[in-house]
Amino acid sequence: MNVLIIDMTHGGIPIALEFLNYTDFNVFALDIYNTLSKEKKELLSQKGIKIVEKGFLDNIDIKDDIMEISNDDFLLVAPIHCNIKPKIHLTHHEAVNFLLENKIKVPIIEVTGVKGKTSVVWMLKEIFIENDPLVLSSLGIEVIQNTKSQILKKDISITPASIIETWELGKPFNPEICIFESSLGGTGLADAGIITNIAENYPIASGEKNASLAKEQMFKSKITVCDFDSFAFFYSNMTGKINTFGLNVKSNVYASDIEFTLDKTTFKAKINNLKTIEGTLLSTEFEVETFAPAEHHLNNVLCAICGALTLNTPVNQIKEGLKKFKGIRGRTSIKKYKGSTIIEEINPGLNVTAIKKSVDMIRDFKNSTLIFGGKYGITCEEIDEDSTVEFIHQINDEISLILVDELGKNIKNKIKRKYKYMDNFNNAIEKGIEMNSPIILLIYRSIFSDQNKR
Repeated sequence: MNVLIIDMTHGGIPIALEFLNYTDFNVFALDIYNTLSKEKKELLSQKGIKIVEKGFLDNIDIKDDIMEISNDDFLLVAPIHCNIKPKIHLTHHEAVNFLLENKIKVPIIEVTGVKGKTSVVWMLKEIFIENDPLVLSSLGIEVIQNTKSQILKKDISITPASIIETWELGKPFNPEICIFESSLGGTGLADAGIITNIAENYPIASGEKNASLAKEQMFKSKITVCDFDSFAFFYSNMTGKINTFGLNVKSNVYASDIEFTLDKTTFKAKINNLKTIEGTLLSTEFEVETFAPAEHHLNNVLCAICGALTLNTPVNQIKEGLKKFKGIRGRTSIKKYKGSTIIEEINPGLNVTAIKKSVDMIRDFKNSTLIFGGKYGITCEEIDEDSTVEFIHQINDEISLILVDELGKNIKNKIKRKYKYMDNFNNAIEKGIEMNSPIILLIYRSIFSDQNKR
C-alpha cells in the first residue's frame, strides 16, 4: 500500500521512518511548509522515502473511505490541524497508534490540554518514580531508574510523533510505565488519557477547527480523565469510561478544606465513584500536602490524582509523590532571593486566563511587584495583548508593574498606569528587590530551554 505522510515540520519525519519498517508500505512524504533542507531531503530519499511536492495531491486517487483503499491507492496521514482539501484517513495521532499499538506492553498515561500539561506530567513522574517511568514532556525525554533521572534528549517537541522517538530511546531501559505529554489530542494508546483543561478554545487549521475538537481524540483512550468544566462544556456527548476532576463537587475527584500558602497547600481529596482500569469503582478521601500556590495549580494536582487513581495507584504512593513535588524550575516555582520571595510563572503558551489566576496569588500582599513580558513566535498560539492590557488596568496600583522584553515593550504604549520597563527579567527582579518588594511575581512568556541557561 502507498502511504503519504503530510507535514514534515510537525512530526512527519519519525512517522514516515517508522512506516518504512513495514514492508507492505511504500512511503511518500510531503513537506507542506517547505522546511526541509536539501540535505535532509536527500537523506530521507536514501532511506527509501519518496519526497513529493504539493501538486502530487492533485494527481493521485484519494478514497474517502479508508476501508476502500487498495494496494494501488494512497493512505493519507496528516496532523489534525493540517488544512488540506483531501480527506485525511489518519491523523498523526492515529498513525502513532497504528505504528505502536502492539509494541508498548506497559501502562501508558497521555496528557494533553491547553494549560498545565507539563506540570501534571511532572507530578505523575513523582507519583510513579518507583516504577521506573519513561517520560516525554516539553522539557525533553527522561527515564527514571532506581529513582535516578537520566535525560535521553532535550528540546523535543510534544507532537504525537515524538512518542515514537521516546519509545525507541526508552525501551532499552525497560520502563514499567510511560507518561507522554502530547499536543492537540491523544493517540488512543493510553490506559489513562488526560485532558487537563480547555482554558482557551483557540483556533487551529486556519480557523476551520479548534483546540477542543483536536483534544477530543483523547477520548479514544481506555479511560479518559477530563477537567469537569471542560467536559461539561465541550464533551458532555462523549461516551465510554470517563473520570472528571475539578473544584466542582460533582467531579469524581474534587477538593475540600483547602488551605493555600505560597510554599505548601493542604486539602482533602474527595473521590466519588471513580472508574479504575481494573473495572472497579472507587470512593474514598485522603489528606494531601503539595506545592499548589493558586487555584489553577490545585486543579493540576486534582488532575494528577485522578489520573493516578484511574490506574488503581495506592493512595499512599500518590500522597508521597505529591508531597515531593515542588514545582518545575524555569516554569512554575517559588524561591527566596535577597530577602524576597520570587514566584516564577514561565510558560510558552501564556494566555490571559493564566495571567489572571497568577496575579490572584499576590493580591493580598502589600508592596508586591508584577514583572510581565516575554517573547513572540514561540508557539502557534499568540497572546491576546488587548485583553491582557485591559486586565492589567484592573490590577490595584499598590502592585508595582515592571514590563520586560519584546512583549513588554510592545504593550507599554497601551498601558495607562504607572510602570517601569527593563530589557530583561533578571534586571527587573533586581529592581523589584531594590523597591523592597517582599513578593515578586514573574509572568514571562518563553520556552524552558531559554530559562535553563540562566
